[in-house]
Amino acid sequence: MTHPDPMSRALAARRHAAGMAYAVLLSARERPLALVERWPRGRWRVYLFDARPWRMQMIDLKPHSTGMLLAHHNTRWQFSNEQEHSFGKWDVQETTIVSADGQVEVRSEFAGPRGASTEPLPARTSGPSSVPVRRFSAPVEDFLCRVPEFGDWQVFAPFLAQQGHVPASTVVLNDVSVDEGSGPLRATGIEQLFSPGVCDTSDGVAVVEPVDAGLLRITSGQLVISDPGWIGETPRTVAVPPGEFPVTLSLLRTTRGADVAAARVTLLDIPPREWEMALRPDEDLGLLGEGQFYGVGVDTGTVAFLDATRTVIEDQLDEDLFMPLDSLFTVELPGTAPEPNLIAFRAGRGDGSYPVWIGRTDDGQVGCVVVDFQLHSADDGGE
Repeated sequence: MTHPDPMSRALAARRHAAGMAYAVLLSARERPLALVERWPRGRWRVYLFDARPWRMQMIDLKPHSTGMLLAHHNTRWQFSNEQEHSFGKWDVQETTIVSADGQVEVRSEFAGPRGASTEPLPARTSGPSSVPVRRFSAPVEDFLCRVPEFGDWQVFAPFLAQQGHVPASTVVLNDVSVDEGSGPLRATGIEQLFSPGVCDTSDGVAVVEPVDAGLLRITSGQLVISDPGWIGETPRTVAVPPGEFPVTLSLLRTTRGADVAAARVTLLDIPPREWEMALRPDEDLGLLGEGQFYGVGVDTGTVAFLDATRTVIEDQLDEDLFMPLDSLFTVELPGTAPEPNLIAFRAGRGDGSYPVWIGRTDDGQVGCVVVDFQLHSADDGGE
């Protein structure tokens, strides 16, 4: 019934209009009835709760050729007791799959007396080797519902009956008030991430140690910040002048060892006057909730600074980059001058998404670019 970071109605409406994800909790008398998730590309998911309340059902909906939504995948669970439910150990799992033309397949899996799996409910897809299956045809209209406009949650009311919830003759939906909050993540105290000295973290007292990671050669005027294993078609880029620029890592040494807390490319030896989030053309700060950010996605535990024209040979990344980073904080993949090089470094404590900040001078020039791995507060050096 509560969420640590609720989204305001206004923000959810903006995300709906932009085709982005959000979720809505439908409840009555402080009891959850359904959790509705809106996904990109017109897809929806509905989790249904029973009267206890336990999450007992999951329905996936996708666009149909009629312009409506098709409930194409419906999974129900039965649990023997509360403990089994909490561990996701169902006794029976029934999955109904509906094709676009109304062909229905129902699979019933029985886990036995000891339960089935300790995995989360949506992740449970495998079962016994012999699964009873029923197949039949039905009017596809029985599995269609209209596509909701934002706020039209009445669309999902008929699904509630599948868990025994009987709607009143008149249903009134009331929004819970949620403040807009202070908006997206702000860059505060970024310079302190590179100031040597002692700071407090969740692991106790730590020491900040700036280290030189070499010179980055930019030839195209476009600096790319990316996981070197996933340099996509639309990488996160910042327009900068061509040249060679120093790269600095901020190491955070604690009792558990040392990690890269931040990385910086310095383009001008002038302190930044203001900071802004590095955005791609398709990203809108108005779609972010309180403390949220667009950042560089990491899936190899590594981030790199490189020129937009620099290419990598994926088959050589393990030997030339990832394996050396097991024992080093940073690795350079050189390029024969004047070709651009690549400087890679460990991404904090692993995979995730991390904000990229542009520091601008008084006259608006890009003075530096920083990746913050959020190992300690940039505000005051503490967690």
